[in-house]
Amino acid sequence: MAKYVVNTLNRLSKINREIYGHFSEHLGRCIYGGFYVGEDSPIPNTKGIRNDVVEALKKIKIPVLRWPGGCFADEYHWMDGIGPKEQRKKMINTHWGGVIEDNSFGTDEFMELCRQLECEPYVNGNLGSGTVKEMQDWIEYMTFDGISPMSDLRAKNGRKEPYRLKYFCVGNENWGCGGNMRPEYYADLYRRYQTYVRNYGGNKIYKIACGPNSDDYNWTETLVKMAGRFMDALSLHYYTVPGTWQKKGSATQFTEEEWYITLSKTLKMDELVTRHAAIIRRYDPDNRIGLVVDEWGTWYDVEPGTNPGFLYQQNTMRDALVAGINLNIFNKHSDIVVMANIAQTINVLQSVILTEGEKMLLTPTYHVFDLYKEHQGATLVESFIETETIGIDNYNVPNLHESASVGEDGKLHITLCNLSLSDSYKVETNIIGKQPEKVTGRILTGRMNDHNTFDVPETVKPQAFDKISVSSGGLVFEIPPVSVVSLTVE
Repeated sequence: MAKYVVNTLNRLSKINREIYGHFSEHLGRCIYGGFYVGEDSPIPNTKGIRNDVVEALKKIKIPVLRWPGGCFADEYHWMDGIGPKEQRKKMINTHWGGVIEDNSFGTDEFMELCRQLECEPYVNGNLGSGTVKEMQDWIEYMTFDGISPMSDLRAKNGRKEPYRLKYFCVGNENWGCGGNMRPEYYADLYRRYQTYVRNYGGNKIYKIACGPNSDDYNWTETLVKMAGRFMDALSLHYYTVPGTWQKKGSATQFTEEEWYITLSKTLKMDELVTRHAAIIRRYDPDNRIGLVVDEWGTWYDVEPGTNPGFLYQQNTMRDALVAGINLNIFNKHSDIVVMANIAQTINVLQSVILTEGEKMLLTPTYHVFDLYKEHQGATLVESFIETETIGIDNYNVPNLHESASVGEDGKLHITLCNLSLSDSYKVETNIIGKQPEKVTGRILTGRMNDHNTFDVPETVKPQAFDKISVSSGGLVFEIPPVSVVSLTVE
């Protein structure tokens, strides 16, 4: 029996809602056909934005949406995407599939999408191929309330009032597709560009710098040392790739060994956050600078027969466990992780939604976000579970993985993953500081490669989890293999 201790008396850090954020890039069918179909589409929409997608994302309380990239951000010129649609410039999306980008979805459409979703917009600025003036004008267009060329232009395009913009990142992956820069060079450019990311009126922008790729600790140290006082946070990108970048592996056809390889690689996120956080704190003893993990998730070979530049992949119970593990890690590091954005929301990489024409389905990853949504805005509490090591060959993982929080209403929220392919585990939970009176639970479980299709869209979906015994000071339950469980204790 696994012993699990949750100490509700030891309350740690607030779990920012934005940890449960999402990412949308002009890539494949994420924007066009995913979020946006145009006002003339027969697919039900409001101002061109799919109603079914908005309804689904609001159900999981989407807190923040990142846009327009990704690699696309550092070749995106925002003025191409405003004004009458028939007059907007067309371009080739050279990064992703070589298709025509008609710029029919731009700044005003993105802000309307966020309004419908009731979430915070997170905009990525173009440092790689853009100018300081271009970035300055964009901020003015979005947020200035007064008489100016950009606010006049915004009004001409149908929006007199300024938008509220909280999050802005200066560049994206500038160590790679955003310019192949050295950290010293980017740090100097960041200092310069961020100067012109101004706060207008009551709008205060949370400035995010382009942080490291995975375990590039030198990038973090150089950036924070040279430019830390000019930033509120820096980003971190890490993808779970079970194979190599040349042959990543199938999203649905994989072995038991590949299951454990994938989970062991995703667990590296804990090490990355821990080590980057230590560097940040060395130069920021006041704990002012946060960490934004604004690209994370699985990356496999594309589905057979699809455009390789569209990064379209299916989503199985393996992805559900990857999501649960990462969200537990972010919860546990909520003292420094202020935001995270899974890549990407629709039809790209580890999506929560897939669409095909008028059809839409929810992936196993979507259901994990639904199970975990009660952590948003809650307070992390101390918790510890006894684990045993499982796996194949050198790819070993703990059998169980968890996090716990207490909401403002006093309810305790527990999320627990069973990483084993074969074994169920009995869990004895000792809850300190709270006597359980009522427990409700939900579970997502299945075979390792179970997934939803447009023909069979509900193979994987949450079920009630009620085989829980309440004892004096705790709970006893059994968690089956390949599963994610969410418990609410009152």
